[in-house]
Amino acid sequence: MDLQRHAQNLGQRPALILVDMINGFTDSACPLGSDCPEVVAANAELLAEFRARKLPVFFTTVVYRERAQARVFRARLPALDCLTPDSEWVKVNDALAPLAGEALIEKQWASSFFGTDLQLQLQQAGVDSLVVTGLTTSGCVRATVLDGLQYDYPVLVPREAVGDRNADAHAANLHDMHAKYADVVSLKEAVAALPAT
Repeated sequence: MDLQRHAQNLGQRPALILVDMINGFTDSACPLGSDCPEVVAANAELLAEFRARKLPVFFTTVVYRERAQARVFRARLPALDCLTPDSEWVKVNDALAPLAGEALIEKQWASSFFGTDLQLQLQQAGVDSLVVTGLTTSGCVRATVLDGLQYDYPVLVPREAVGDRNADAHAANLHDMHAKYADVVSLKEAVAALPAT
């Protein structure tokens, strides 16, 4: 039986958080990645809408600069060790390259908030709600959505703009996020929910 829930509307200054849309996760040549051109394309469409409205945009990447960073996480998933500062894997996918002035947040754990200054940057930008996209649905996207809610932001997740290596995990986590933490909507609905230019 589903819990009763109410839809959350975006405010007048939503931010787009593109979670780990980096080469290491968008290219199956990387052990962490999968080919997901449709997710990249959906993110490109949404990114263009945010830029046209001059709304805040934040990108995240995962970078390990020293052995001690996220020691337990990396011991659990040794493939993470390829995400070094000099690697092509940590760069944002070319189709979504950040523009000057758009923030790129380096993180070491799943949530875009944990151990970063993302919340401070959101406050400084006057952000009142979030649209969260990226990879992967069951990992870093879900962790970011949950922390976004815990910082009291209404959160929207456009289903076409998130992806996962595991289709069952993707579907289950979209269901779970929509049940408790965020509004999972279509890309078209997400664009329609943005404030007018």
